[in-house]
Parts: sequence; C-alpha cells; structure tokens
Amino acid sequence: MWDNIINYFSTLEERPLERMAFLVGGMLFFWILEGAIPLLTLRFRKTRVRHAAINFGLTIIHLIIHTFLAIIIIKISDWCAVNQFGLVYWAGTGILATILITILVVDFFGGWLVHIIEHKFRFLWLFHVIHHADTNVDVTTGLRHHPVESVVRGIFFFMGIFVSGAPMFAVMIYQTVLVFFTAFEHANIRLPKQIDMAMSYLFISPNMHKVHHHRQQPYTDSNYGAIFSIWDRLLGTYKYLEPPQLRYGIDKDYPEEKDEDFLQMLKNPFQK
Repeated sequence: MWDNIINYFSTLEERPLERMAFLVGGMLFFWILEGAIPLLTLRFRKTRVRHAAINFGLTIIHLIIHTFLAIIIIKISDWCAVNQFGLVYWAGTGILATILITILVVDFFGGWLVHIIEHKFRFLWLFHVIHHADTNVDVTTGLRHHPVESVVRGIFFFMGIFVSGAPMFAVMIYQTVLVFFTAFEHANIRLPKQIDMAMSYLFISPNMHKVHHHRQQPYTDSNYGAIFSIWDRLLGTYKYLEPPQLRYGIDKDYPEEKDEDFLQMLKNPFQK
C-alpha cells in the first residue's frame, strides 16, 4: 500500500491536470455545500458567478506561477535526499513520521510564518491585502492572491522543505491536504458550533479562519494558520468572534468598492 501511495504522490507534480482536478473538485464540492448550509448571507455586487470568476482569475495566475516554482521545489527536495539533509533524514523517520514532519514543518513556514510576516511588513501587506479585500468570503476566496504574494509564499515554502528535508511524495501529500483545507476554511458553510470549536483546537476550522477575514484589527491580525491551529494557540495569535459579528473586507489600504475590480487588484500595491 505504502509503495503505491509513494509512487502516486512522487510523480503527482508532473500531472498538472490531476492536480487541477483536486483543486476544482474541492472548490465545486464546497461551492454546492455553501448553497445548502450557508454561514452568512452574502451580498454580491452583481452575481455569485461573477464574484467567483474574478477570484478564479487570480487562482489561474497563482497556478501558473506555482508551475515554475515547482521546478525549484523538486530540486530542493532532491538535494535534501542526496545530501541526507533535513529533519526527516537526521531523525531517520519512517514513512508516516516523514509525512507528519513534512506537514508540520512546511505548514509552519509556508502557512503561519509567511502569513504573519505579510501582516507585519507593510510592503508585503500591500500585496496580501488583496486577499482581505474580498467583502464576500466564500470558497473562491481561498486562492485570491496577488501574483507577487504567490512568489513570496513560494519562498517560505522552499524554507519548509529545506528544514524538513521533505521527499517529493510528502510535499505533494501536504499540498493536496492544503488544497482541501484552503477550500474548507474559506467556504461559507455553517458547521455545528461544538464541532467547529472542537476541530479548531488542532486544525483551522471555518469559523476560526473567518475571524481572520473580519475587516478590523485586532481580528484581522489573528488566526494565521493554514492547516494547523496549534501555531496560533501556542504563539498567542488566536482570536475568537461569533459569526454574526463578522464583517468581511478591510478598513485600510484598499478601496472596498473595488473588491471585484480585477485590474485594480493587480495594480493597487504599486499605487501606494
């Protein structure tokens, strides 16, 4: 079984259509679920489909950039394997431990650490604010990132692979899990409060991440995690807010009325 899993994920990076199927399939699943159990009543400027198309346009750019970054990811992973460099090699871990270490370390660098840095350094914030400018957070918001931010996140992703020594099969397992969580935590879905709260002690739950999209500080500057909530809870960046109190968007550095203006999103960081 493990041989089949390793073989499948080791070469998944070479099959972009399959990776796209994971992404689109996950988004479509939660898109349908949003209609059945919505968390909030969203008020789109025109239509839900137009809102999705704007966000998906940025998603396509993100995926194109990632295709080029993947070349570097493969080289780093191969270098670590040849030189036995990284936590998984130093600890001599088995397959399960290798996957766990990879997910934890890469999630810290490529999820929590890069995210908090984007909030603390104004130059990076001006690119990241495009993600926060969405006044109707749904499953399509998950990959709404400025192209420059996609590159920045890629650099921190490289750090996580380098530190962990992650082999490619573990990297691709992490990315597949991340695609699910990105869609899940942004989706406008209502879970029972007890389930959402219990989940949030280990993982980023939908309600927990929605607090991060509240338009005002200190809530905007909280709950930075991508998959695991443990980083926010351990490092003091966790906040809670009841869903009815949420108001999406951002109160600075981006014109709220332009949250569906594709060209404005691309050029806004360079106008400051």
